[in-house]
Amino acid sequence: MTQRADIAIALRSGDVKVQRFTLDGSDSLEQHLGSVCEEVAKGVLSLIGESRLEGLLLGGGYGRGEGGVLATSTGDQPYNDLEFYVFVRGNRILAERKYRAALHSLGERLSVRAGLEVEFKVLTIKTLRRAEPSMFYHDLVVGHRRIIGGESLLSGCEHHRDPRRIPLHEATRLLMNRCSGLLFSAERLAREEFTSAESDFVGRNLAKAQLAIGDVVLTLHGKYHWSCRERRVRLGDLRRVAREEWLADMLQHHSAGVLFKLRPIRSRATREELAERHRSLVELSRQVWLWLEKTRLNEVFSDTAGYAFCGSDKCPQTKGLRNRLVNARAFGPFAAVKPGATRHPRQRLLHSLCLLLWEKNLLETPVLLRRVQRELGTKASDFRGLVAAYEKLWHRFN
Repeated sequence: MTQRADIAIALRSGDVKVQRFTLDGSDSLEQHLGSVCEEVAKGVLSLIGESRLEGLLLGGGYGRGEGGVLATSTGDQPYNDLEFYVFVRGNRILAERKYRAALHSLGERLSVRAGLEVEFKVLTIKTLRRAEPSMFYHDLVVGHRRIIGGESLLSGCEHHRDPRRIPLHEATRLLMNRCSGLLFSAERLAREEFTSAESDFVGRNLAKAQLAIGDVVLTLHGKYHWSCRERRVRLGDLRRVAREEWLADMLQHHSAGVLFKLRPIRSRATREELAERHRSLVELSRQVWLWLEKTRLNEVFSDTAGYAFCGSDKCPQTKGLRNRLVNARAFGPFAAVKPGATRHPRQRLLHSLCLLLWEKNLLETPVLLRRVQRELGTKASDFRGLVAAYEKLWHRFN
């Protein structure tokens, strides 16, 4: 059977016929997303060809059947990105170089038609089979929508299914990224002009952080699950046996995050309303951060400043020699021989985030300010400038 025949069968019968993109989106939204997937399948196949294409999966919320549904005056609209994973035969790096530009152009064209961002990532089955477990691979292998490819496409990838194998540094990375959203929100809340765009940005990032804090707790306990609804249930069960005093607060926030993920809204809340929610979430995230890192690194940190100044390696899963090369590429050849060159650059983000987000007297405390400036390689001395330097580094190593 050819790949073109596979597409016809996948899009008109079998799992895809009964599998939804959303929990409760309208029929027109479901049909629209199905039509986009059909165009994506045809476009990818024409670019790569049957002989090179092994499979095509839709990941993310829509691939798992929990995509966001935005209610508007004209009906239900999509909210999240469409994340497609293109599996090719041969060397992944060479294939990515060969197809990156063409897939990007295809994504741009289809994004206009879909009314949301269409993104592609090139993978090989061999890469996925050999890869260490991660939260990303767990979500992809366990929760996806198969557009092209047989049922055996992901055979040999079973090790990604066990949530107990997700390493704790994955939880730290998730929390770092969502707390970075809280940091970027703090900068917007401090702006002189606070527009509806700022309100929507802050509201969206608060919801992401609410969801992530609970997901981090589950990951540490080996209870993570691809479905946000099931994670909500598991957190409720965990609360009955765990002892952390902030669990009740965390569960309430996580429930709100799940609701936003499934039924997002465009925030029109005032600066003051969002600032109050932001303060509450920043404090909760601080407690969870110290709890997680204490467990992961087997060290006790008195506070976030103590964490930032502690000399222990915050990314022990990385290799010293490779880190020298990464630092040299990022900061110039002399960075490979400077103190700390054997530490991964993400450690700079972990330290800077702790000081920028949780140390209220940062700008008035010279030793803290100098530490952030050194970690970020910046001379900025105001909050907005420091956050801009952080964001630039974050885009490279998040």
